Amino acid sequence: MLLGGVSMAAGTAAYAGNIEGTAPTSRCPQIMLRWARAGTEADETEPAWAPTLDVSETEGEYLLRADLPAVKKEDVTITVDNDLLTIAGERKYEGDEKSERVHRRETFRGMFSRSLSLPDNADASAIRAESRDGVLTVHVPKTKAERAKTIEIKVQ
Repeated sequence: MLLGGVSMAAGTAAYAGNIEGTAPTSRCPQIMLRWARAGTEADETEPAWAPTLDVSETEGEYLLRADLPAVKKEDVTITVDNDLLTIAGERKYEGDEKSERVHRRETFRGMFSRSLSLPDNADASAIRAESRDGVLTVHVPKTKAERAKTIEIKVQ
């Protein structure tokens, strides 16, 4: 399963199941519940931000969905380096209309970055992504992993 971000300790222990219906991520590793929200500041006046992520799994792939409203697909990069998948980009400031007076702004702007460790059965060469209606979906296919074979080692 997909593991936590850069600032979290890597772990592979499965998350203990909860009462049915109480935790939608009951099949996910516990570390997925504690992903750090990491971002960088575009300048000193804007706070750092990071898009929220939903991670799910089908029989054949892992799915990552990042909420990126008002972020153009041209302003997003997805890279894999040493089994670390990084989604980075920028929500640009378009400027206010001169006829508008802003009373409150709750949307974040500037650079963002999220990094996730890929599991051993991820096929990094076949990762693909699509952006639709402000949601970036990253498809991480699983490889056909062979079942572990028991090997007897003779003591000499």
